[in-house]
Amino acid sequence: MAMLTVTDLSVNYGVIPALKKISFEVNEGEVIALIGANGAGKTTTLHTVTGLVQAASGKIEFEGTDITRVPAHKIVAMGMAHVPEGRRVFPEMTVLQNLMLGAYTRKDAAEKQASLEKVYRHFPRLKERVKQLAGTLSGGEQQMLAMGRALMSKPKILLMDEPSMGLSPILVSEIFNIIEEVSKEGTTVLLVEQNAKKALSIADRAYVLETGEISLTGSAKDLLSNDEIRKAYLGE
Repeated sequence: MAMLTVTDLSVNYGVIPALKKISFEVNEGEVIALIGANGAGKTTTLHTVTGLVQAASGKIEFEGTDITRVPAHKIVAMGMAHVPEGRRVFPEMTVLQNLMLGAYTRKDAAEKQASLEKVYRHFPRLKERVKQLAGTLSGGEQQMLAMGRALMSKPKILLMDEPSMGLSPILVSEIFNIIEEVSKEGTTVLLVEQNAKKALSIADRAYVLETGEISLTGSAKDLLSNDEIRKAYLGE
């Protein structure tokens, strides 16, 4: 069953079209990759789905409910979490304060504590640095913190924007292993990623965005062996 359905979604920045009638769906339990070059519209897609950017036309449905005009904070409360590009942690706050901000929509203290312990299991390094200011963490640790903060809202679907950006190959592998773990625990994932090879290696299906339009879709396995994709996005 489709958890997220996007139909004929168009977005304009002034007179410039950023997305042109794109349609895609994310089924419950899937990892879906959205790949494409810089400026293809990947980040705009995530921002529109999560209510940060207004659609010009089209429809976004989450678990059968039309959320096209629903404000961002209400979308979070419905079970959607967004890990933005560039991490966007609060540098003057501690690791723990950042994490607890992720749980602001939740009331049950015991459940929040259980989520916190789960985040520490995924990211032991964050547990070691609970009192440290987020701004003093390395880039990789800030990415872990951004992911941990999103997981604190106990999302049904996690939208991730360029989680590997600026990280060393070892850290990229670590982050992707954690995305796989989170998926196996039952969280649906929509992943925007420039590292197409890495994204396709963990995804079930993928959509290729080119200048605001979906040019190709298929199973991740098929796209990994597609000559066109290999030339354009895998540097082969």
